[in-house]
This record gives sequence, structure tokens and C-alpha cells, in this order.
Amino acid sequence: MQLTVGARSAPSGADLAHIETWIFDLDNTLYPSSSRLFDQVSQRIGDYIATAFDVDRAEAHRLQKGYFREYGTTLRGLMLKHDMDPAPFLDYVHDIDLSPIARSDALEAALARLPGRKLVFTNADAPYAERVMARLGIGHHFSEIYDIEAADWVPKPFPEAYDRLAEVHDVDPTRAIFFEDILRNLAPAAARGMATVWVRNDSAWASSGADDMTPDYVTDDLPAWLAALFGPAAAQGAGDRSGEQGRSQ
Repeated sequence: MQLTVGARSAPSGADLAHIETWIFDLDNTLYPSSSRLFDQVSQRIGDYIATAFDVDRAEAHRLQKGYFREYGTTLRGLMLKHDMDPAPFLDYVHDIDLSPIARSDALEAALARLPGRKLVFTNADAPYAERVMARLGIGHHFSEIYDIEAADWVPKPFPEAYDRLAEVHDVDPTRAIFFEDILRNLAPAAARGMATVWVRNDSAWASSGADDMTPDYVTDDLPAWLAALFGPAAAQGAGDRSGEQGRSQ
């Protein structure tokens, strides 16, 4: 399948014909950050810490963000520092209301046109990823979910997670592209030869800790960026419908 890139979403003349595997982060990537869906997860992480350690919200927040910065995820810090069982934690923090997101016809159509395999690479767990993708109406496009358990509890941005992904799913990094909203999580992918796309948002953590990372592409509209691979008309159509993602059904 011939791929071209429209000027609206990616540099003119970009060549992705070599890509065999399309790898997508989940939260704030496959759905728009404007839905604030992940705010619910973040709130519940703080609640879980406050209850588990009998601390106030300020101290829970300090632990949550400190572990995130140092260990890639709050969960990883809790496991290493406090020997926390991940299963109850994940069940609790992912028990959220998915109504802020809705079926995305634009994303579904764009994914349907992509040649090759499509994988999800998330620091969340597979049951949560499946619920989110079902809500978006896109789960059938993805052959695998590489979640935090599959990564042996080592999250992005640690290099071992990317190496294990490549090994488990037989991914040639030089023939793969990775879409991610947290800039520092793109650095190990780039170091292994993947093309990188930063799905940008306005949160402070999205670009923190990655001053030396320059992604190959940047977009704030994933469906339109993907549609642009097939020409300006497709990109315009995706852009017209992209707002549907953030509305509840």
C-alpha cells in the first residue's frame, strides 16, 4: 500500500513505506487528553496510596509523583519500595467511568487503512486497555496488547521494556513506529531505531524529563495524522470528525 503524508499533520515527503509494525501507547494517545479520562486514574492512585499508608492527600501526592518520576510509574515505585501487590492496585485505579470518551469513527477508519500489525504498548494492564479500546470501537484492529504484566512489571521508559516487547512480539525496531504522549517514553524507542510520533498535549508531565528527545513527528490530532498518510482529503475528513472522540454517548 502506498503511503503519502499530507502537509497538515506531518512533514511533506515523509516515507513510512518500510513500517511493518505500528505501536501505540494507550492513555492520552488513542483517545484525546482533553477528555481528562486519565485524571480519574491519577486521582484513584492518590486515593489508594493515602489509604494504604494512612497519609493525607498531600503526602500521597508527593509519593505518587516522586515514584512516577523515578521509576516510570507510581506502581513500580510502590512495588520496589514497599513490596506492593500490583493486582489490587491495578483493579482499583482502573475502576473508572469511561463515559468521557466515545467511539471514534475517524480513528477506526484511519487504523483500518494502515498496513501491517498494530500493537498497544501500555504501562496499564490489559483488561483496562481492552475496556478503553472497546469504548473507542477500535479493539479489533490490534493483534496484541503488551501491558505492564507482559513487561514483567518493568514500565516505559526503562529500556528493558522495549527490548522485551521486541523479543516477545518479534518486532524489528527499524521497521516499527511508536506513538506516545509522554515524550521521555519515546527516547528508548528512538534509540532502538523506531520512528517516533509524539501525541502532544498541554500537561506538564507530557514533556518533562525529556529535554534531549526530538521525535520524528509531532501531532495533537492522532486520527488526522494517520489519515494524512493517505492524502490531504483523508486528513481533512478525519479532522472534521476528530471531535467525536471527546463526546459521551
